Amino acid sequence: MQAAVVREFGKPLTIEEMPIPAIGRGDVLIKIEASGVCHTDLHAANGDWPFKPTLPFIPGHEGAGTVVALGSDVKSLKEGDRVGVPWLFDACGECEYCQTGWETLCEKQRNTGYSINGCFAEYVAANAEYVAHLPDKMDFMTAAPTLCAGVTTYKGLKETQVKAGEWVAIVGVGGLGHMAIEYAKAMGFHVAAIDIGQDKLDLAKKVGADMTILAGAESDPSDVVQQKLHGVQGVLVTAVSPPAFRQSVNMLKRGGTCVLVGLPPGEFPLPIFDIVLKRLAIRGSIVGTRQDMREALAMAVDYNIKPSIEVQPLTAINDVFARLEKGTVTGRVVLDIASGAEVRSKAAKAAIN
Repeated sequence: MQAAVVREFGKPLTIEEMPIPAIGRGDVLIKIEASGVCHTDLHAANGDWPFKPTLPFIPGHEGAGTVVALGSDVKSLKEGDRVGVPWLFDACGECEYCQTGWETLCEKQRNTGYSINGCFAEYVAANAEYVAHLPDKMDFMTAAPTLCAGVTTYKGLKETQVKAGEWVAIVGVGGLGHMAIEYAKAMGFHVAAIDIGQDKLDLAKKVGADMTILAGAESDPSDVVQQKLHGVQGVLVTAVSPPAFRQSVNMLKRGGTCVLVGLPPGEFPLPIFDIVLKRLAIRGSIVGTRQDMREALAMAVDYNIKPSIEVQPLTAINDVFARLEKGTVTGRVVLDIASGAEVRSKAAKAAIN
């Protein structure tokens, strides 16, 4: 099979022929049709985080495709089922977090495209108990970003504890942020969208933002939020900029909650006096559980939530990564794995004939 492989951190990925992965008793083999590209994939390829993947590895954790083989113990799936492969490959199932519905906090979890080879490939092995069953009405291209950007922002919005009719600020209107706006509107929230790019704010308006604020080096969007809205009940930060984190806390009303899902390097200062006297909450949120995934997929179908996508071939992955680093990707890039495989298959047949 063809796959994009990280051989060295911080270097271009290589497009290689790799063996189709073997599957264990509880696994399924999935033929990948589409694979979304997430900023986490770029962090993985660069080795940015303290716990690094083991080289070489295949990134990608937004794979959508079809089951083509089953492990001997698999009863919940059959060949031909349409499924999605999420970030959470599996968890221990026994710790206090797994037992209380917080499997995403399991210290023994394994992650697709990080500790386990991922979806930038024509085939991937996945734990049958952790793959997502795709709704019949959802196509593979729509499903791929929903498996990460969708469930991550849906979960993050729940964590803000904002109620229908209240305001939430979405800071950063990229691959996650634009889907966050769609989910927030479906949940009945008023949305203020903040970004440093006018193109991103144009997308925010297109997907339903009630207010857009252009941030810049000489303007603090928290001042605008406080002046026009007297603060918001919740903030979801998807940006990868430390200054945006600090500004986001300043957007809150008394008793408000700021939820962080972006992962920029470094630290940011917190206003201790305001946090204490205004009873502010600052909370991290990491992807979502299997139940969150079921809810996010169902809501996407019921409310016609669709990511703004740009389709690229697998061979374009290094260019896509370069654009992610520069912040010039609007919406979400999805790799069309199936078309590339079909082209290669036709070329091989032509060569034989």
